[in-house]
Amino acid sequence: MILRIAAIWMLMVGTVQAQNAAATRIPSHCHALAGATQGMEYVHRAALRTVPEEAVDLHYVGHASFLIRSAGGLNIVTDFTGFIGSTRMIPDVVTMNHAHDTHWTAFPDPAIPHVLPGWGEFGEGVQHRLDLGEVLVRNVSTDIRSQFSGIEENGNSIFVFEMAGLCIGHLGHLHHAPNDEQYAAIGRLDVVMAPVDGGYTLDQPTMISVLKRLRSRIVIPMHWFSLFALDDFLDGMRDEFAVVEVEGGMLSVRRDSLPGQPTIMVLRPTYISED
Repeated sequence: MILRIAAIWMLMVGTVQAQNAAATRIPSHCHALAGATQGMEYVHRAALRTVPEEAVDLHYVGHASFLIRSAGGLNIVTDFTGFIGSTRMIPDVVTMNHAHDTHWTAFPDPAIPHVLPGWGEFGEGVQHRLDLGEVLVRNVSTDIRSQFSGIEENGNSIFVFEMAGLCIGHLGHLHHAPNDEQYAAIGRLDVVMAPVDGGYTLDQPTMISVLKRLRSRIVIPMHWFSLFALDDFLDGMRDEFAVVEVEGGMLSVRRDSLPGQPTIMVLRPTYISED
């Protein structure tokens, strides 16, 4: 009887803890259209700081790696290669894609609590849904070109981060326009990090078409290897998107201050330090 009561008690405690964890996350509208207000807050520094309440800090580390930080102190790194700068910080979550070794590492620090590869067995993809209370991390599988230019079905992941009421997407090493089912699974992204190199990933006309369909309030270009490629991308987007050059590598985003017009925020790669 004592054991049974103890088991029931543990079940009740676990349920309450799960409910409390879910309650700490401000609901996003990934799968429901919502309006947005004018304005955008951004700052010009790359050092770590305390993230304001109901905000998300986005640091462009380089290539396809971003450090995403929550007000509650969670740190997430996309397309993690094992190095983000001189900081001693251990991320809580890292995501990876394996098109090239500049998007992943085979030896992530074992102290990292959650390591999420964007691929599974060849062609089978992978499914992630990591609920950390304040942040929900999930993925949508897409194809990639393999090392020898073949197609690896479901070898790439678009990772989606729901936090502070925002829906933030990272397209990874995307090689094709998503189909209708994948668009539906992605949902309504407020912020999207998009590879704009025009060759190693999607050609620029197709990438521009994808981003115009997603119509996120903020687009952050990544995976550009020259200013020529970046400028070509910006020229192809100016008819429907505003362009803002951010002085530095960090952007602070809030749901209640998203730009009214879809806007490209150009960040400059900056390794993370604790100066």
